[in-house]
Amino acid sequence: MNDNPPPSAIPPQPRRILITGASSGIGQQAALLLRRAGHQLCLPCRDQARADATRQALLKGSGGDADLDTPLCDLADLESIERCTEELLTAAEPIDCLVLNAGLQDSGASEPRRSAQGHELTIAVNHLGHQALAMRLLPLLERSETPRLVITASEVHDPTSSGGRVGPPAGLGNLAGLRAGAGFSMVDGHTPFSADKAYKDSKLCNLLFARELERQLRGRGRAMPVLAWSPGLVIPRNSGGFFRSSRQHNEWGQRLFALVARDLLRLTASPERAGALLAELATAPAYAAPGFSYHVNRVLAPGRLRFELSEPSPEARNDALAAELWTVSAQLLGSSAQA
Repeated sequence: MNDNPPPSAIPPQPRRILITGASSGIGQQAALLLRRAGHQLCLPCRDQARADATRQALLKGSGGDADLDTPLCDLADLESIERCTEELLTAAEPIDCLVLNAGLQDSGASEPRRSAQGHELTIAVNHLGHQALAMRLLPLLERSETPRLVITASEVHDPTSSGGRVGPPAGLGNLAGLRAGAGFSMVDGHTPFSADKAYKDSKLCNLLFARELERQLRGRGRAMPVLAWSPGLVIPRNSGGFFRSSRQHNEWGQRLFALVARDLLRLTASPERAGALLAELATAPAYAAPGFSYHVNRVLAPGRLRFELSEPSPEARNDALAAELWTVSAQLLGSSAQA
């Protein structure tokens, strides 16, 4: 695949970087690069088995583990987030870059699964858990001399994008489902449950959250880079699918899709390339300017991708909706979002 040229070298100045979703995929590839470059990593993991496996993968062929921390933090459980962040706040080490990268998609699921607090699982992990984590860890981020926040979104948040046009489009309505609290199936509160739409909605929430957080920080005189990005369609070479979930739906359909998109049409990015882009977003001086920005790994032609600055969808640029989503989500999170 002829991706755009490799990213510039990661600066040698060590930074303390927290990355969610580093136990596999893009997050793990970014963590491997960042560790090799000498950065100090905090990689929250859902359970001890994942933490052990993540440490093993990152420590392979390297020296000591003083610069690697793998605390337990289940983004589907607000109490777990509270425990993890309380430990980090007690340790009081500044966070130079907070990378909200973990993502869940239950492709083909016919019924919603629930978080520990009863919220629809896709929104709970991809949006609510990340907002709780970010709100609680802001004091550590603000202690950094060069703070930065990166959030992995997706072009599917935009109904006019190639992925966004397939299946039901993203759309949050007036947040009626989220306002109703635990037990909601969809954020808009009226469309039938769709795992595909739930994922798209969660990516729309990511962008609205990122824009509102940047606005609030700027209003407090604490402006910093808040970078949202879309890695494109990422399918590993040895994989038959691209959805990371604890359940597999329509496995053969996923394998066929992977074959066509990756091998025939050549529309995908490799996890290694996407991980390199994420590592650069977290560290490169090119992304150090304060303010919100959105970057897309866009397909130009079969086998050709270009990473470029872009604009989110009109709904993702709705300031009133961004503020309302923040408020409603914070109310749902309650004490879990208070440092």
